[in-house]
Formats: sequence, structure tokens, C-alpha cells
Amino acid sequence: MTAGNSFLMSKAAEIRRDVVRMIGLARSGWLSASLSIVDILVWLYWEEMSVNPSSPWLETRDRFVLGRGEGAPALYATLAGKGFYERDELWSYRRLGAMLQGYPLALRIPGVDAPGGGSRGMGLGIANGLALSLRGRRVSSSVFCLTGEDDAREGVFWEAAASSPRFGLDNLVLLFETRGGSPSTGDKLRSFGWRTEECDGHDFASIGAAFKALSRAEGPLCIFARTVLGKGVSFLEGDPCAERKVPDRERVDMALSELNGEGVL
Repeated sequence: MTAGNSFLMSKAAEIRRDVVRMIGLARSGWLSASLSIVDILVWLYWEEMSVNPSSPWLETRDRFVLGRGEGAPALYATLAGKGFYERDELWSYRRLGAMLQGYPLALRIPGVDAPGGGSRGMGLGIANGLALSLRGRRVSSSVFCLTGEDDAREGVFWEAAASSPRFGLDNLVLLFETRGGSPSTGDKLRSFGWRTEECDGHDFASIGAAFKALSRAEGPLCIFARTVLGKGVSFLEGDPCAERKVPDRERVDMALSELNGEGVL
């Protein structure tokens, strides 16, 4: 770990506040799903991935695929926090003509390497294609894909999962967000030839340990990250009924207060 736990925790809190503000201003978006993946994204962009915000399309950069499109606000806030574009872009989220729309658009937004919407389960197949393309061009970069339990209910996910080891994709890392609903997924992936580890998706030391454990493994890698829906906001945490609700101004202010931020609506 190079940035240090305190820095990463501070950055994650900042990004969570920005996500709440974005969705509160837009009156649209998946708040709980976005909050649950913030810590994973912070670890990736500050500890694992080789990216250069000043040259977002650098050929030798690592690539990221957001298989869970509803987490777009978290990705947007992470990219702004990393310096890919001005933070003010976040406040026009989902407005007509704005750069940041409901789902990420590949190569239109600095730092976005692949489309983040569409049907469930497609993210891993896109990541496979990127990893194959990099290898074919002899570019020694890695592809990171964030997906989850809903994706694993789709056949297209399993077709891609079976293909990754067959193609020998040593440059592919799958981050699988789990809340305990798919205990057999790891067994299936390992039977295909994946190397797997588990971690607490909200504990940076645990995430780092999982990456370290797989650092010398061959073949495609998968880290199962246990997460809590709505992490960081007490009235959202673990409540699936809150996932589809857009918070009103009062709840936005409550959420920001819990995250030590100030209301902006």
C-alpha cells in the first residue's frame, strides 16, 4: 500500500459525499448501489491501476470495465477525484447535453474505457475482448472488471467466464461484488480455471491482502468482495427496498451529515 489507509478512507468519504450530492441534484440515480462500490474503486484507482489523468487515452494504461452500470455515479466521482476532469462536471450529472449521463459512454468521458450499461452480465465479455486486444498488440497492461451477483444470473456472464481461462487471460482481474447470494459462484469459476480470493470490500487492508495473495497466480483472477448495500449511510445500509428510491432533500442532508459533508440542495 502506497497511499496509506487514512488517505484512502478520506478519499472514499469524499467520493461518497460527491455521489450523494450528484444523485440528490439530479433527482435520479442508484444511490445505494453506488455507495457500495466506492471502496473497491478507491483501491483500484489509487493502489492497483496504472492510469494517467493527464493522458487518459495512453496506450499503456490499465483498463476498467464497469459491469454494474447502476454504479456509474461512483465511477464518475472517482474519476473526478483522480483528476480526469473537473469536479464541477459532477453537478450536471444526467442533465441534457452533459458529459456524465446515466450510464458511462466509452471514449467520450476521460477515463471511461468501456460502455457501462446494457444488459446484465455483459461486462466480463467486454473485459475479455479488451484483454485479448491488449495481448494481441503486445501491450502489457491489465484489465479490471467490476461485476456482481445479478450478472452471474445471466448466461452471457458464464459464457465469458468459461472463455477467460481458455484464452489464458493473465492480464484480467474480475472484482465480484457479493452480499452472500451466490455461494457456488467461486466453485464454478475455479472449475473453469480461475484463481480466486475473498475480501471485505470495505476494508482496504483486506482488499490489498487479496490482491497480494493473487500477485503470482497465473490465469484470470477473481476477487470476491463482500459489500454492504448503501455503505456509509445508516438509513440505506443493507436495505434492498431503499435501492430504487431517490432520496429527497431531507434525506440527502441526513446522508451528507453522516458523511461529514454539507447540504447542497
